Amino acid sequence: MKPRQRTYMAKKEEIGTKWERKWCVIDADGKHLGRLASTIAIILQGKHKPVYTPHCDTGDYVIVVNAAKVALTGSKWDQKLYQRHTGYIGNLKEIPYSRLIKERPTLPIYEAVRRMLPKNKLGSKMLRKLKIYPRAVHPHVAQSPQRFDID
Repeated sequence: MKPRQRTYMAKKEEIGTKWERKWCVIDADGKHLGRLASTIAIILQGKHKPVYTPHCDTGDYVIVVNAAKVALTGSKWDQKLYQRHTGYIGNLKEIPYSRLIKERPTLPIYEAVRRMLPKNKLGSKMLRKLKIYPRAVHPHVAQSPQRFDID
């Protein structure tokens, strides 16, 4: 009888030495917000790698450029609302997407990705590896990021 094959589980100490973290550049120009965010969340978690382990942060760094040019389907441009509460009674603030993209163009992508990541300390750690820029230029040229194409 053959010995049972064990599933590999990455250890926290191996991530920086044995398994290198890569830098990916994703161009958000014309991409749909939900599909873009789900792809980014997969890369940040490391689910695209064979060493993915749920309890370790095995993901790569992601740089998103042209965040102000992300697309929405249907009539979401006018109907989509972002809500936040100030903590005071009756102070629910609602901002339509069309106004939000003018004032803070990186926030829709950030919020969509944040909500797709785990809701714990590990998710917060993964979110720190996400860098979003509204235009095509970014300061991470020294890391020699690889271009990542999304369908």
